[in-house]
Amino acid sequence: NVKRAIFKKERKQLNEDSVFWTAVHSILTSRWSKSNTPLHCMAHSLNPKYYSSEWLVEEDSRKAPHQDLEVTRERKNCIMKYFPNQDERREVNVEYSNFSLCMEDFGSVDVIHDRFILEPLRWWAVHGSSAPKLQILAFKLLGQPFSSSCCERNWSTYKFIHSAIRNKIVPQRAEDLVFVHTNLRLLSRRSSSYKEGPSCMWDVGGDQFDSLDEINLGKLEFEDLSLDEPELEVVLFGGDGENENNDEFDI
Repeated sequence: NVKRAIFKKERKQLNEDSVFWTAVHSILTSRWSKSNTPLHCMAHSLNPKYYSSEWLVEEDSRKAPHQDLEVTRERKNCIMKYFPNQDERREVNVEYSNFSLCMEDFGSVDVIHDRFILEPLRWWAVHGSSAPKLQILAFKLLGQPFSSSCCERNWSTYKFIHSAIRNKIVPQRAEDLVFVHTNLRLLSRRSSSYKEGPSCMWDVGGDQFDSLDEINLGKLEFEDLSLDEPELEVVLFGGDGENENNDEFDI
C-alpha cells in the first residue's frame, strides 16, 4: 500500500497530514482518471482477484467491481458496445451476475479459493467455461501484453528535440515541442502521401528518420497499430479475434 509505506517512512499516523502523500495521491488520481475507460473498467471487472475476500479486507475503502458505481457505469458502456444485440447482452449480464455473486458453478470452494491465488487468465481458463461469452471477453482483455512503445516513442521524440546541439531548451518548451510534434505526426496520417510515395508511413519505424526502403511495406499496416487507435479494437474485438486471412506477421 503506497499510503501506508509513505506514512511509515515519515513516521506519521495514517490520520495525519502529509504533503508528499497529497502530491502522490494527486498523481495517482490523475492516472486513474486517464485509465477510466470502458475497456479498462471491463478488464478490472473481469479480474477475479478483486472479488476475493483476501483482497477486499486489505483496505477498508476497497469495493468489489460490481459494487463500484463508476466502474459499473463504464462496464455497462463496454458491454453495450460489444454486445449490441439485446438478447445476447442479457445472457452476458446473467453470466456476469453469476461470476460476481459466486452463483451456480462459480460458487464452488475451489473457484472461490482460486480467485486470490491464480492469475486472472489462468482462472478463467480453469473455471470460466460456464460463462462462455464472458470467458472469451476475459481472454481478449486480460491476455493483452504490456507495452511501453507509446512512452518510448515520446522519449525518442524528446531525444530528437533536446540533443547535444539543442541543449539549452527549457524543459517546458521541450515538452511543448514534443506535444506539437506528436499532433503533427497524427495529422500527417490523414494525408494521401502517408499511404503511398517515398515517405509513406514515415513514422512507423520510430522518430529516427531512417529510410524505409528495406522494410517490407506489406507488413507496415499491422505494425502501424497502437493501443490508442481504433483499428486495434477491430483486431481485438472483431469476430472471434482471429486473423480471418490467416496472414502471418513478423513482430
